[in-house]
Amino acid sequence: MAAPGQPKLTDFKVLVFDVYGTLCDWESGIFNGLRPLLEGYPESQKWDRKDVLAAYAAVEHDLEAQFPDMLYSNLLAKISEVLEERLKAQSGNDSASTLDGSAATSTDSASISAAEPSTSTTKSPTLNPHVAFGQSVQHWPIFPDSSAALHELAKDYKLIVLSNVDRDSFRYTHAKLSLGTTASNAQELEIYNKPSSPLTTSTSSTADQQQKLIYPQHWHPQETPNSRSPFSLIVTAQDVKCYKPALGGFHAVLECIRADPALLGNLELSADEVKEKVLIVAQSLEHDHEPAHRLGLTSVWIDRQEAVTCKNVPEGTKRWTWKFETLGEMAEAVSREKAT
Repeated sequence: MAAPGQPKLTDFKVLVFDVYGTLCDWESGIFNGLRPLLEGYPESQKWDRKDVLAAYAAVEHDLEAQFPDMLYSNLLAKISEVLEERLKAQSGNDSASTLDGSAATSTDSASISAAEPSTSTTKSPTLNPHVAFGQSVQHWPIFPDSSAALHELAKDYKLIVLSNVDRDSFRYTHAKLSLGTTASNAQELEIYNKPSSPLTTSTSSTADQQQKLIYPQHWHPQETPNSRSPFSLIVTAQDVKCYKPALGGFHAVLECIRADPALLGNLELSADEVKEKVLIVAQSLEHDHEPAHRLGLTSVWIDRQEAVTCKNVPEGTKRWTWKFETLGEMAEAVSREKAT
């Protein structure tokens, strides 16, 4: 039951989700993906899970700020390169490489822009190991409760993704969250990719079933035929040319919600009124709850107990209204509110 003066979960109409760390086990994906590199250097052989993730996060933070329009797959590849450079320096042998296919990936400013996708979508038996790490998102597992909880919450809310990822990488996670399992084949996987051409759908507004072209400027996955996506809208770092905790993605999502009354049950609301109906749902205090607080948005902390990163905010100030250990717990709390 909500405390006096505190809103109820059911007061909101739109849930904006972080994905990696909240719905998908990002930390295990990073840790397992970097192990081939780290096992080749004496210093990193001693690192535990927390050490690995801290080293990764330090590089990621700098690169996201330096290259806000870098595709996430390229960003991961560059992080792997930088980590290896640092390990080489610590080992005293700057020219040594412990990775097969040790030629560096092309991550200069010309090759890493969002406008020029890298080879991270190309399969090759001799794939550069740094690029292979860039492709590793497709193997990252979702949390066991995520898919069922999302579909349950979608019965009462419009669900939106705001994620630090590129579109191509996200399709794998999108399929897992939608289906509860990995897509069984390329055709099924393609359903959960952003359409590259206009979608044609039938409308019943006239007797002759007039055709309406829906141009996918924004990614509305439920408009794709045969999609089982729980999400009404997907916004990636590739779309907004910045990474959270930068505010650009949050502003873009709020504008999308304001411009599409269907996301708010056809209510016509001002920008401030829109914020009152939007709830941020995320694990990372730094990347999501802190910027949400700055924008006057209410948030739910999914405090994944196995997580070792993204749990600190400036001055340790509380930035969330509700806290649950899993998304399943949040879905159960919503059900209890509805029953009262």
